[in-house]
Amino acid sequence: MTGHSVDPRDELADHLPALRAFAISLAGNVSAADDLVQDTIVKAWTNIDKFQPGTNLRAWLFTILRNTFYSLRRKRKREVEDPDGIHAGRLFEKPAHDGRLAMADFRRAFDQLSDEHREVLILVGASGFSYEEAAEMTGVAVGTVKSRANRARARLAEMLGLDEGEDPVPRADNATLAVLGLTGV
Repeated sequence: MTGHSVDPRDELADHLPALRAFAISLAGNVSAADDLVQDTIVKAWTNIDKFQPGTNLRAWLFTILRNTFYSLRRKRKREVEDPDGIHAGRLFEKPAHDGRLAMADFRRAFDQLSDEHREVLILVGASGFSYEEAAEMTGVAVGTVKSRANRARARLAEMLGLDEGEDPVPRADNATLAVLGLTGV
């Protein structure tokens, strides 16, 4: 029992060995027990005004330690241990608005292409015509259609800042991917 004239904070260190032994018996792990004792002392220090002088300081500290241990235990039951981030990685889903923003960027870039480049990409890419059919429709040589399509795709990739093989429009439909030459066209 402590006297009324003694500050209970002065006696906290006297109870550390007993607190540590109790914490080890609860936690079963020295490192976790030391953390538990530290949490207990911090809580006791910050709430010392709630301690009733003249009562049993050790019992008060043991109660704080015990309550802290069981609170942490309940909290950990609800948590998933994921030190490598594997579980969190499976929960991640890219927001749908990214696809809409990328599509808007694609449309702006597509509108900046020359008429000939847009035309050939629409015919060969989006509409699925062969190079030969597109050449016949536009009245130019097959090689010209292939060259325009290649230059138009390269220009689009440049305007969109894409690296080789990078997906320009996440979740894009096949027609958009065909325009960019990313399907089997």
